[in-house]
Amino acid sequence: MKLLKLIMKGLPHFNGILEIEFTARQRVADADKEKLYNVFSNIYLNKTISFIGINASGKTTVLKAVSFAMKMLANESINNSKSKEILNDLDENQKVIIESYFYNSSFVYKLETVIEKSANTVDNSVKFIIPDEKLWSKECDRVKTKKGLYDFRDSDLKIRRDRNEQYLLDDVSIIVAENKKNSAQFFVRDMLEWTDRNILNVLGDFPKQLLTFLDPSIEYLKCTVVDKKVDIRLKFFSKEEIIINNQSELRNYLSSGTIKGLSVFMSAVFAFLAGGYLIIDEIENHFNREIVATLIQFFVNSNVNNHGATLIFSTHYSELLDEFDRNDGIYIVRNREGIMTENLSNILKRNDMKKSEVYDSDFLGGTVPSYKSYMELKRVLVGNVE
Repeated sequence: MKLLKLIMKGLPHFNGILEIEFTARQRVADADKEKLYNVFSNIYLNKTISFIGINASGKTTVLKAVSFAMKMLANESINNSKSKEILNDLDENQKVIIESYFYNSSFVYKLETVIEKSANTVDNSVKFIIPDEKLWSKECDRVKTKKGLYDFRDSDLKIRRDRNEQYLLDDVSIIVAENKKNSAQFFVRDMLEWTDRNILNVLGDFPKQLLTFLDPSIEYLKCTVVDKKVDIRLKFFSKEEIIINNQSELRNYLSSGTIKGLSVFMSAVFAFLAGGYLIIDEIENHFNREIVATLIQFFVNSNVNNHGATLIFSTHYSELLDEFDRNDGIYIVRNREGIMTENLSNILKRNDMKKSEVYDSDFLGGTVPSYKSYMELKRVLVGNVE
């Protein structure tokens, strides 16, 4: 399954609709095709999607919204989703509507999911239900233009959620039945909870090449579970083997960048194998620019990423934008009486301009702290020093 577009309406803390398009919005030249993933015909996907904005603009909340929708498509209960907190401030008379457009097995689908807060819970906890849901489908052969990709007006309704269906939980999408029928796989690796917790979250024998890339002094690192206990064997060249029984103790021997690198790059490997999605918040944390650039380049490289996996990340660093050849894989996040996202291709039509300079110049608007705030802070600091 390949996600083509997400539209989320009624989200708390957002100003208007959150719309994220995974397909290439701009014209795809022959030189671009190697770095994109061809779904069918002239429909291509960006392999990297970036969200950039100043502090408190809402980047993390956007990623949580994307993760929430993706986990729902991957058959997860919406109440079990770690990102369901984006709905916590939803009033009981409000609804969130998620439109998911995706491709699978020569068909394009539109799933419309209505979510609302449950009025009755036994333990007074916050829970959500799906009272209504519809699924449309059409054969890819019927899609003649990019504009027609998302037009389902002449398509037959495939499934509609029935409140009387006893077999379906009220917090699980009807997509679960379709996924089982078509053996659809939708792999999502969400690393949002690890943004401020730099702990190794992947077990196994780590490839020597990865270890050398991150820290050439490491001879091997092996992590297994024995009798429900973690067993870590770490050896540096010309040193004795170190045995560790707690992942957090690795911080005494490895740098934060190495630990995060092991988790991120191994998660990327899983995404490559499944053609899935890897979500990372503040990708530059503990990394230098070269390591982040390498990760982005691996996702773009069709030899490494031949199943069309997608890296979705947020960043504060405008320099990372220069790793993108195209503008349509970049979203500018602003907070203007609520969170808003805008695709860079809507603002910047040319791909050949240096994106970091455009961003830092505030040509896009709202991408650098305001001059007024800067002057007020300067006055406070000067006054304290004097």
